[in-house]
Amino acid sequence: MPDDLTTPAYIPTARSRVRRHPERAHYDRETVFAILDAALMCHIGYLIDGRPYVTPTLFWREGERLYWHGSSASRMLRTQRTGIPVCVTVSHVDGLVLARCAFRHSLNYRAVMAFGPAEIVDDARAKEAGCNAFIERVYPGLTARMRPITPQELKATTLMRMVIEEASAKIRADGPLDLETDYDSDCWAGVVPIAQRLGAPIPDQRVPPRGNREQEIGHFAEGAAFDEALLALARRYGTRPEALFPQRW
Repeated sequence: MPDDLTTPAYIPTARSRVRRHPERAHYDRETVFAILDAALMCHIGYLIDGRPYVTPTLFWREGERLYWHGSSASRMLRTQRTGIPVCVTVSHVDGLVLARCAFRHSLNYRAVMAFGPAEIVDDARAKEAGCNAFIERVYPGLTARMRPITPQELKATTLMRMVIEEASAKIRADGPLDLETDYDSDCWAGVVPIAQRLGAPIPDQRVPPRGNREQEIGHFAEGAAFDEALLALARRYGTRPEALFPQRW
């Protein structure tokens, strides 16, 4: 079972405790959720017939639950239907760290590992709400202007969810950690920042869109950092879009 939700942090266990550089570990929900909410892609680790697999997929968070979906024919989702334990990981690369020794080169990063049992969402209404929640998480208010998802589309989609039972975050945000004896080296040392930036919107070339671009995607300003834009959305609208857009739930 997950930790008492009234506590501000997950309790680290042998499974979730950060051992390498424990000073970079964070177990508080605020940090864990911020890293999750600033991402769209995760990697899900699980076992099929005793063999390990890791699958990249889109995900979203609602409170203490993580959701992801895919084709009903997916082997990953068919396996997870049985409620197997999974590990969901999310990571952001924030910078190249160049030091004065190859051994001390590094990356600046933010990462989360979350653990829990995956289960299928069978109820058709809940499945539709979950699919709409992903759209609302990125494009607030858009589902009210789109056509509803058809029963056939829902049938072709499997929606999974996982209650976060344990989680830990690990963050490196520093310059090179050289030895004192290396400072006389002639090579350059420092940090090369890395950021995923939003480009200029490209309208559909087949049928020109009739929507209001500023109203629908104006929150994705050209040149803005994508992770910061996603996190700002989560903090502005929360991670329970059904409370803000009840017409679709």
